[in-house]
Amino acid sequence: MRVIPLDKAAEPILAPDLAWNGLTGDLAIDVASGDLRSANAIATAVLICLQTDRRVDISELPAGETNRGWPGDAFDLQPGDTPLGSKLWLLRRRALSEDIDIEAEDYAREAIQPLIDQGLAVRQEVSVERLPLQNRLIVSVALYGRDGNRIYQDQFAVFWDQLNAS
Repeated sequence: MRVIPLDKAAEPILAPDLAWNGLTGDLAIDVASGDLRSANAIATAVLICLQTDRRVDISELPAGETNRGWPGDAFDLQPGDTPLGSKLWLLRRRALSEDIDIEAEDYAREAIQPLIDQGLAVRQEVSVERLPLQNRLIVSVALYGRDGNRIYQDQFAVFWDQLNAS
């Protein structure tokens, strides 16, 4: 399963800065501050929340699946902290059945919630559209500021690898 931003031509936004070494890409770090370097911090935060795999409780693991996520979440969380990342990866071996869009929406909403908890936005809207013939889900995310105005909106395609989906 891959999560990728959809075409930006209709609504261009600045993407997060990526460091590319010719083989792999990674989010760029500002050496002076140690923070992520980004032309659009909100887009970067949403990408991190949706595109990193969140570690899950052993009881949530599908048969034959190995836990993912940052192992530090198991011991480095402070009281009140929420692990970052999404559980969308748990759906990768599932068929694009009628109920999968509800689960994907719940996982995406849970992944974005730390941005609300940290005060980046006050409200989120997440919706998922299932497109079984195209082997993907469309995840739409919108965030709203204190004044009620939308401060972020984007769509992401979650593609199913046909070999892994039932």
